[in-house]
Amino acid sequence: MSDLTLRPPRTAGTARPRPGSRAGLLRAVLVRLGTALLVLLCTATVSFFLVRLSGDPVKVLLPPDATAAQEHALRASLGLDRPLISQYLDFLWGLLHFDFGTSITYNEPVRQVLADRLPATLELAAAALVVTLVIALPAGIVAAMRRGRASDRGIMTGVLLGQSTPPFWVGILLILVFAVGLHALPASGYGTFANLVLPAVTLSVYSVAVVARLLRSSLIDVLTSDHIRTARAKGFGPVKTVLTHGLRNASLPVVTVIGLEVGSLLGGAILTERVFSWPGVGQLTIEAISNRDFPLVQATVLFFAATFVVVNLLVDLSYSLLDPRVRTSR
Repeated sequence: MSDLTLRPPRTAGTARPRPGSRAGLLRAVLVRLGTALLVLLCTATVSFFLVRLSGDPVKVLLPPDATAAQEHALRASLGLDRPLISQYLDFLWGLLHFDFGTSITYNEPVRQVLADRLPATLELAAAALVVTLVIALPAGIVAAMRRGRASDRGIMTGVLLGQSTPPFWVGILLILVFAVGLHALPASGYGTFANLVLPAVTLSVYSVAVVARLLRSSLIDVLTSDHIRTARAKGFGPVKTVLTHGLRNASLPVVTVIGLEVGSLLGGAILTERVFSWPGVGQLTIEAISNRDFPLVQATVLFFAATFVVVNLLVDLSYSLLDPRVRTSR
């Protein structure tokens, strides 16, 4: 009797999703969603307990000559007199219903306060991302195509300066030059295109340097591969070879960094919004920390964490669209 007759039949219950199949892709998405939810839960827990180590908001809200009875009444109205574990469980229950509580400072639902400030932050981050892509992608391509030449050295010098310069210092410098010195752009404010220019440029400086440097490095590796040599042997020009055959193969690490930079642009907006008095979530976060507004601090921390998680998830899923080898290996 052959070995084939001794092999037990494969049942439907033991079958696994084939790599690259819809079932396999769905399983990968569900795993990543579960990981994302776990990260958000850990972030919510850490933020809940850490903000309570910053001090008592009752001391900030009441005048120094307030009586003990007034402090006790305000603490009871804010729910801070209950056991910490009870406050934590109520906090998690509210998160399940997308209820972040009531802001201590504004006496409004935190969800509404965030909704009022979110458009300004998204506008600033979107403008900074556009500036990043418009400058970084051509700079990285030119530096890779002209490796070792004067243009490459000039671009890499600018990249080094962009990565080593603090964004808040860049913002102050731009204010001194374009607002105070040249009177060409406003130093602060919100609502017009002129108000958006300096904050967007300030916020994009570091991202431009990171994306341009990584794109240059990735393209240099790709341009030395065999399929690029074949394309050149077929008579393709250098520009067409890079844009048609090189750029897509070098895009995976660049897309990853761009995705991370989207989250960094939102998170880095805290200092930039402070410098330019931009009325976004970053400015709101600083105000909430100063006022020890526990619900508002927790909500802003979760907002930034959720932004990173969602962007990373989208970037991970985009790999299969950019490189079929990733899709077939799942």
